[in-house]
Amino acid sequence: MTGTTTKPLRAALLGYGLGGAAFHAPFLAALPDFDLAAVVTGNPERAAEVRRRYPDTDVVASAAELFGRAADFDLAVVTVPNRFHAPLAREALDAGLHVVVDKPFAGTAADGRDLAALAAARDRLLCVFQNRRWDGDFRTLRGLIDRGDLGDVLRFESRFERWRPEAALDAWKEDTDPAALGGILYDLGSHLIDQAVALFGKPLSVYAELERRRPGVGVDDDTFIALSHAGGERSHLWTSAVAADLGPRLRVLGSKAAYVKYGLDVQEAALRAGTPAAGPDWGTEEPGAWGRIGTPGETVPVPTLPGAYQDFYTGIAAAIHDGTPPPVPLTESITVLEVIEAAQRSAREGSAVEL
Repeated sequence: MTGTTTKPLRAALLGYGLGGAAFHAPFLAALPDFDLAAVVTGNPERAAEVRRRYPDTDVVASAAELFGRAADFDLAVVTVPNRFHAPLAREALDAGLHVVVDKPFAGTAADGRDLAALAAARDRLLCVFQNRRWDGDFRTLRGLIDRGDLGDVLRFESRFERWRPEAALDAWKEDTDPAALGGILYDLGSHLIDQAVALFGKPLSVYAELERRRPGVGVDDDTFIALSHAGGERSHLWTSAVAADLGPRLRVLGSKAAYVKYGLDVQEAALRAGTPAAGPDWGTEEPGAWGRIGTPGETVPVPTLPGAYQDFYTGIAAAIHDGTPPPVPLTESITVLEVIEAAQRSAREGSAVEL
C-alpha cells in the first residue's frame, strides 16, 4: 500500500440507510482527513437528505456509475445490506479504491480470504468497520485489563440485548435466504465476537445456541456463543431481540476483581439524534452510568473513557497515507467469520467445534 499525499481522502459512501447516515457520513464530513465527495443512493428521499445535509457532496444513483468515475475518489465505504458487502468491496478494489466495509464483510471465511488476497494484489487497504472497538465501555475495559486491575481474566461476559418481541418480517435482516446473511449472529453477534477476538485472540473452540423465538421469524433472533481462548479465558456472548430483562453490557470476572457495566455506549444515540460528530465532549458518559470494579461489597465506580468512533477513521487515514497498520486487522475480521461459521455448525450439531 502506498500513499504520497496528505490531502483529504476523497471518500465515496455506498449506501445511505442507518449505517451510512448515522455511522459513516458524519465522520467523513467532520474529520479533516476526509472529504465526503459522493454518496451512492437510488432512493429519492435519501438523496434529498444528502443534498440538504451535505450540499457539497455529489449524489450518485448507482455503484456502477460511481465505479465508472473511480479516478475521482480514493476510498469507497460500503454500507449496504449484508449480501452486497463482498461484491461491492470486490468491485471497489478492482476499480483501484481503498475500501472500508461494514461487518460482516463476507458470508464465509473463504470469501473473506479471497477479498484479502485481492486487496493485497491491488495494493489497496481493505478494513472492516468494527466501530464497537471504540465504544467507551470497551475502551475502559481494555485499559483495566492492560493495567492488570482485574488480574487474570477468567470470564468475559458481553451482551447486546433488546426487547423487540414483534419482528419486522419485511426487513432484509429477517430475510431467510442464506445469501442475505440475515439474523442476529451476523448482525450484533459480529460485534461481540470481534471484541472477544480483539481482547484474547483467535479462540480454540466455539459452542453456540442459535434460536428463533418470535412468530414468523426464519433467522436466529436469540443467540448465545461460548468461546475458549488459549490464555484460559472464557468468553460468553449473548445477543437477543427478545430479552425482557436486559443484562449487564459487560461483566468481566478476573482473579483480583470484576468489572460490571450496564447500558449502551452513548455514541449511537447521539449520531441518531444528529449531534455533530467528534466535538470536544464527544462520547462522554454521565457518571451515573459508569461501571464498577471490585469484589462483593467493595466496589468503586470507574469513569468510562469517552467513546471514539472517530479514531477508526483517523486510523484509516494514517494507514493509507503512512502505511501504518489498519485500525482493525483483516486477519481478525477473517477470524470473526471463522467463528460465525463454527457457531452455525455448533448449533446444528449441538456440540463444541474446534478452530
